[in-house]
Amino acid sequence: MITSADVAVVGAGPTGLLLAGDLAAAGVRVALLERRSEHENNLTRAFAVHSRTLEVLDARGLADELVAVGARVGELQFLRRLSVGLGVLPGRYPFLLITPQYEVERLLEERAVKQGAQILRGVEVRDVRQDRDGVDVVTTSGTLRAGYVAGTDGVRSRVRRALGLPFPGRTVARSVMLADVRLAQTPPAVVTADADGQAFGFVAPFGDGWYRVIAWHRDHQVPDDAPVGLDEIRQAFAQAIGTDYGMHDARWMSRFHSDERQVPRYRTGRVFLAGDAAHVHSPAGGQGMNTGLQDAANLGWKLAAAVQGRAPAGLLDSYHDERHPVGRRVLRISGGMLRVALADRRRLALLSRIAATAVQIRPVARRAALTISGIGIAYSRPHGAHPLVGTRADVALADGLRLAEALRDGRFVLICGREQAGADNRHVRVVRPTDPKSPTLLVRPDGYVAWAANDPTATQICDALAAWSLKDSGDLSPAGR
Repeated sequence: MITSADVAVVGAGPTGLLLAGDLAAAGVRVALLERRSEHENNLTRAFAVHSRTLEVLDARGLADELVAVGARVGELQFLRRLSVGLGVLPGRYPFLLITPQYEVERLLEERAVKQGAQILRGVEVRDVRQDRDGVDVVTTSGTLRAGYVAGTDGVRSRVRRALGLPFPGRTVARSVMLADVRLAQTPPAVVTADADGQAFGFVAPFGDGWYRVIAWHRDHQVPDDAPVGLDEIRQAFAQAIGTDYGMHDARWMSRFHSDERQVPRYRTGRVFLAGDAAHVHSPAGGQGMNTGLQDAANLGWKLAAAVQGRAPAGLLDSYHDERHPVGRRVLRISGGMLRVALADRRRLALLSRIAATAVQIRPVARRAALTISGIGIAYSRPHGAHPLVGTRADVALADGLRLAEALRDGRFVLICGREQAGADNRHVRVVRPTDPKSPTLLVRPDGYVAWAANDPTATQICDALAAWSLKDSGDLSPAGR
């Protein structure tokens, strides 16, 4: 057990692994604490990796390998009654990728270890005590002193409880059954989900011959610890889907309830919450892991800047300001989808007709695709700022370079087609757009636009860099340009 770190990350799920990897890649001393002594690969619940998350992984050199082992879905079908095509999405990943959570974790852990993150398993956090200079993380193996702490330790977060923070919300579905099974018949679609007003069923592949099945029945809702058998799962699933595909040989079964909850503040002093520790919602839409990974991408570079003493005023507070509204929106969308799926027959028929009619309207369908995929996420911009500020950066670069590749060393990227852009420094990479007349963009390490201008002078560019604490020993100065 080490005794000190710049940042302690608690919880080695996808959110914690990405965050630890980003911090380590930035040169931050990071300790990742995980109460489990071993991996629990077969207990994965997440399967969907959305387009925006694939872009986040691409900026870390991980997306291509993940895509190679997953299955692509080009059209989102909700209860086989309505569909939204994903081909309208901009970018390299106009699809949903189906792959088990443990594949995502494997890639993220390999990267974190390679970058130098220290992963300590079998270490359970007992308490978190902070003062003005740092945080003491009290564990079963001793006390670790850190400058900052990130709680990515799930819905039962010990970090959140140690802070005494409420987790307001409610249970929205009870007695949902999970199982990993073999199927005698292969489903016709990569993902199949349906409901009939009394029962709900879902199935998706692991990719190795095993399938994850979710089933629920209105007439049999019992406590989470009630025994669950394959016959019960098979019957509820078959009622919803119309067949059980010859379900057999369950290697694991469980029962759970689905909550909608969100912590009021993602930051308390030197302690931050991300992923399920900050927000939890229904699995409808496959938003959970994706939202957590994007939390981590937003927080990592900001914590690194704070540790290195170059964070502009308000930067750490901007994590809550930007990500809390996203979490709230995810709760609303996934909750709405779940309520439709579990509605009684009469309401299900009515809501399905309304939704099916709506997505026939092209702008509505496009907006739905942008929202579910995460591509449409944008952060608020200061009054008077360029309209592109706060949006996902999407620009073609010269010489065949992709923006994700330019972001892979964790620096800001200045995209400018004019000579006054200057040269790289240790905080900024300077690249040229394909169109030299396109706006000049300063892109944050998480791929969002920090500053933009249509035809800036060298002085204006330097002022923007200074505002983000990115000037370095006279580099990128306007002198002589």
